[in-house]
Amino acid sequence: MHSGLKIGPRLVSLLVAIAFLLSGCGLAQNLSNKKDSQVEVQTPQQGLAQPEKPQLTETQETTKVILYFSDPTGQKLVAEERAIPKVEGIARAAMEELIKGPAPGSQLLPTIPKGTVLKDINIRPDGLARVDFSKELITNHSGGSLGESLTVYSIVNTLTQFPTVKQVQILVEGKVVDTIAGHVDVSSAMTRNEAIIKK
Repeated sequence: MHSGLKIGPRLVSLLVAIAFLLSGCGLAQNLSNKKDSQVEVQTPQQGLAQPEKPQLTETQETTKVILYFSDPTGQKLVAEERAIPKVEGIARAAMEELIKGPAPGSQLLPTIPKGTVLKDINIRPDGLARVDFSKELITNHSGGSLGESLTVYSIVNTLTQFPTVKQVQILVEGKVVDTIAGHVDVSSAMTRNEAIIKK
């Protein structure tokens, strides 16, 4: 019986040692699992940045259009060539550029009254372009027969550079108007006027 009492504590110590070793292995396994989970979390985060890469290589194609502005004396139209982004609605884009006015530093003068907005443009299969402007085309116009002619034909000549446009009908707020400043009849479709362009 005395020998049994001596063996008991040794067995207990051995069992405690084994239990400690086993718990250590479990801790190591838990740490390993945590490392694995961290790697799994980082992977999708890295993937989020990838879609941005193609944007860095995108390049915008451009095309050249002819815009007509007034010469410094206000007597004739002068052609200005301008590179603009290549888009499907090139006639609309050209009108937007015409409204913006001549290039910075240019000696040419704008022909579209300040504040005018392009509301719509539609080109029919028969070659008629219906272009609709806001009321400022009339209300902000400086007047004068020559100034009015320059405004009208800067629009018409800019649009008729495109093969699909043969005639231009100018609208204001969606409606046909008789005139913009009282001198030029714009109630019907108009054709290109080469005589007003400075050679």
